[in-house]
Order: sequence, then structure tokens, then C-alpha cells
Amino acid sequence: MPPDMLAPALTVLPDPLAEDPPRASAFIVTLYGDVVEPRGGRLWMGTLIDCCAGHGISESLVRTAVSRLVSAGRLEGERIGRRSHYRLAAAARAEFGAAAQVLYTPPPAPQGWLLAPADQPPAPGWAPLGGVALAPNRSDMPRPAGLVWSADVVSGVADLPGLAAALWPVAEVGTAYAAFVARFAPLLDQCRSDPPDAVRALALRLRLVHDYRLAALADPRLPQAALPADWPGPAARRLFVTLYLTLAEAADACIGSRFLDPDGLLPQATAATDLRLDRLRREAARPSD
Repeated sequence: MPPDMLAPALTVLPDPLAEDPPRASAFIVTLYGDVVEPRGGRLWMGTLIDCCAGHGISESLVRTAVSRLVSAGRLEGERIGRRSHYRLAAAARAEFGAAAQVLYTPPPAPQGWLLAPADQPPAPGWAPLGGVALAPNRSDMPRPAGLVWSADVVSGVADLPGLAAALWPVAEVGTAYAAFVARFAPLLDQCRSDPPDAVRALALRLRLVHDYRLAALADPRLPQAALPADWPGPAARRLFVTLYLTLAEAADACIGSRFLDPDGLLPQATAATDLRLDRLRREAARPSD
């Protein structure tokens, strides 16, 4: 495959997507999670370079980012003949598996709050509040060892959204969600009325996943009462699901015809990708709140 096979088509992106190239290492992780991991996990370096070129990431930046990801234990490489192939390391696969539950599965709604003694550093998602640690009561929230209470409400707090904004990055995540909606909402009607070709569809989907991932993984996913009245999270989620499904068929066709691992072309679809799409379709079919 010529090194620049993907680059010309991927470079012709709608203006909202061409504003700022994503950070190379973060985008590579997005690409592996969305495209490579559910299709066997390995990708030829040449394909990685070609794909990143269409997003304004140069070959030198890709090689530097891959080297750093390998050094950090995030990627593992293998050389077969004259070609290098890379896959996510075990720790990174486990981390993206957890992230995939946020991206591709309807996230569990919080059912009130959890409280625990603040006698140790708070676990991820927990915040210190006086002598206790506080967290949203969700099925995916890590529980610290020891005593944990549940509560429907936080009593004695006059301004719960204000307290939540002081304990978690609510404002920053809200800004990220609003920017995501502003950037991608115009593309939905455009993609429906004038469907992009396969290469363009994959480029759009990768940037969609990348931008949504950065916001969604930082979202503390608090109970509704703790959020601002104009919280953009649900609108961003609906847009992500709808546009992902709109782009899926053409994007997957690009993967199946152009992306290479040591055994040849990656499959267009696998049981893992079919399950992902089925979950998103079921979520899209649910009535909006």
C-alpha cells in the first residue's frame, strides 16, 4: 500500500473538523480503541501513519508518539519482516475496556449518592466533603474498602449544583460538551443529506469519538439535581450516538478495505463491533427524557 493512500481523501474534512489537529498520542489511543481493538488489536505502522495524516498529524509526530506510548507501557510493538505492527498493552486494553463502557453502552444513571469515611485518599470519582467522601451512586462507581453508605439526597445544602461544581469539574466538562455539540451538530444533517464516502466517514467518526471521549471520560456523571439546569451532557450523548450510527456502515467499509495487520486487511465487522452497534441502536431507539 502506498504510504499516502489514505491521506488525500482524509485531508478533505469539513471545516469544523479541520480547525485543530488532535494531540497525536491521544488520537492514536482513540483510533486503537474504536477501530483496532475490536478487530484483533494489531495495526501496521504504515496504516497508522496514513490515517493520522488526514487529521493533520505528521509521520514524525506519529512515530514520536508511538515511541512514547511504547516507553510508557501503553503500546507493544512487533516486527514482522520489514513491517512494524503495534497493539495496546494489557493495561491500556483494560483501561479502554472501561472507557468503551462509557462510550458505546448506555451509561448507568446515578441513583443518589454514596458516602464513606474520609480516612484514606478518595477513590476515582469520589470527592472529600468535610469528614466524609462523596460520590454519585452508580453501578460502575468504585467502592472503597470499609463502610459505605447510600443516600437519596444530600441534606443541608442550599445550592447543590454550586457544591458539585466546587467538588468536580462540572464547568469544564459542560464547556467541552457544549463545544462538541456546536462542532458536530451541523454535520448530522449534512451526512444524512449527502452521505460521505467511506474514507471521509471514517475520518469523521474517529474525530467524533475522540472529541466525545475527552469530554465523557471527564464527566463525573452526577445526579440531575447536582447539575446546572442547562447541562449539555444529554444533548451531546444523543448527538454522539446518532452521528456514530449514521457514519458506521461507510466507516467500517473503509476499515475493511484499507487497514492492515500482520494477517492482511482488518475485518469490516466482528462480533465485538456488531455488539457495539446493537447497543447504540437500542439506546437511540429509547425515547428522550
